[in-house]
Amino acid sequence: MTANHVDVLIVGAGLSGIGTACQITGAFPQKSIAVIERRERIGGTWDLFRYPGVRSDSDMFTFGYEWRPWTDTEVLAPGDSIREYIAETAAAYGIDEKVHHGLKILSADWSRADCRWTVTALHEASGQERVFTCGFLVNCAGYYNYDAGHLPEFPGADHFGGQTVHPQFWPENFDYADKRVVVVGSGATAVTLVPSMAEKAAHVTMLQRSPSYVMSVPAEDKISPFLDKFLPSSVVFWLARKRNIGIQRGLYLACGRWPTMMRRFLLSQVKRRVGPEFDMAHFTPTYKPWDERLCAVPNGDLFKVLASGDASVVTDTIETFTETGIRLTSGRELDADVIVTATGLDVKVMGGITFTVDGEVREVRNQMTYKAVMVQNLPNLAWVFGYTNAPWTLKSDLVAKYLVRLFTHMETSGHSVVMPVDHHDSALDDGIMDSLQSGYVQRAKDKLPRQGKDGAWRVLMHYGHDTRMLLDDPIDDGLLEFSGPVLADAMA
Repeated sequence: MTANHVDVLIVGAGLSGIGTACQITGAFPQKSIAVIERRERIGGTWDLFRYPGVRSDSDMFTFGYEWRPWTDTEVLAPGDSIREYIAETAAAYGIDEKVHHGLKILSADWSRADCRWTVTALHEASGQERVFTCGFLVNCAGYYNYDAGHLPEFPGADHFGGQTVHPQFWPENFDYADKRVVVVGSGATAVTLVPSMAEKAAHVTMLQRSPSYVMSVPAEDKISPFLDKFLPSSVVFWLARKRNIGIQRGLYLACGRWPTMMRRFLLSQVKRRVGPEFDMAHFTPTYKPWDERLCAVPNGDLFKVLASGDASVVTDTIETFTETGIRLTSGRELDADVIVTATGLDVKVMGGITFTVDGEVREVRNQMTYKAVMVQNLPNLAWVFGYTNAPWTLKSDLVAKYLVRLFTHMETSGHSVVMPVDHHDSALDDGIMDSLQSGYVQRAKDKLPRQGKDGAWRVLMHYGHDTRMLLDDPIDDGLLEFSGPVLADAMA
């Protein structure tokens, strides 16, 4: 079987993969690049999720690319608009012609002798295997399982006479008009679904085991259109991006430093919108702000449908599904025609790829990450793992810029291979996301890479710190081992 060889192979044609491919192509037009994508369209997450109201949970000035400004004034953009933005970006840089669709990666093996990765992929439509080789592999496959969402085993689920839907696999043209809907969950997906479905459904009930912090944000950016009358558009975008990064970081730090005060603030803005008669126990979590991600709703749309009576929220646990709905532990019955199980994601690190070095398996979960970009003891491998406390793309943009710096250094120094190595027994038993208490994170503790004691082995989820570390600190810092001939000689 003939292998396709490229200098840089990128896994995933979503926001991270397309952004990384564009930046590397812009800096190194002479390098050959290919993108492997399992889906038949560009967009990744934003092509997969089709449930009502699907949107970004971060503002688009920071969730979009820094180098290709988002020009709409909508703060939390709908999913189809984001997918179009990604596809248009790929076309503008010619990356769309370099995407190989319909391929599920099975394995990736590094050859020390050849200084290259051999990546084996399955073309799922035909059942044929295809092989790629590359000098450098960049994994932008995200962090969750595209094949299955998290779905607890609900007692009596088989007895329910209506329809059960998981948001990750929303049926096309699904009709829920004038039906009674119960949305199980309280996270970002649930708070998006409830107001969206309430527009057509007879009634929507959000059933939650425990509350989440929910914060209203403006639906439209009114500052930028005003500034655009006096300033160049590039300056307006830069100001909006800086402003929103500062607000997000400030909110996160304030929640950590003054949790009691911030808790009162977050709850007060909910109470003001739902009204004095609403039972605030439904929006009063037992944990501190930012122990889990905050849920953002544009213009308080969730609170509006609760206040109007078009939707309601119930805090209880499920005893069993019944033929006509759900019976709760309290004994209460919730009648439903449709049950939406917004019960979260199933984490799958790096698309579940098995990595080997000369045939020897290197488990990612047993390694540390270096600057949260590369993986200990795996040569010429980078991955994009965005922020949990800030927009994902802030990190993916930094990773791409860092890779440009790294490739430049390797070309200048005459090396084709780089690998992070721990010389000081820095590994801890902590995972890189253990500080976040979200259910999907806790379920994945045994899948994620290890946290290190300090320096480049620590994952801090701090944009300012990462900016300095990735863009200013020296590339050759004693933790990276460089070897091999220049790539051109290795391929000769």
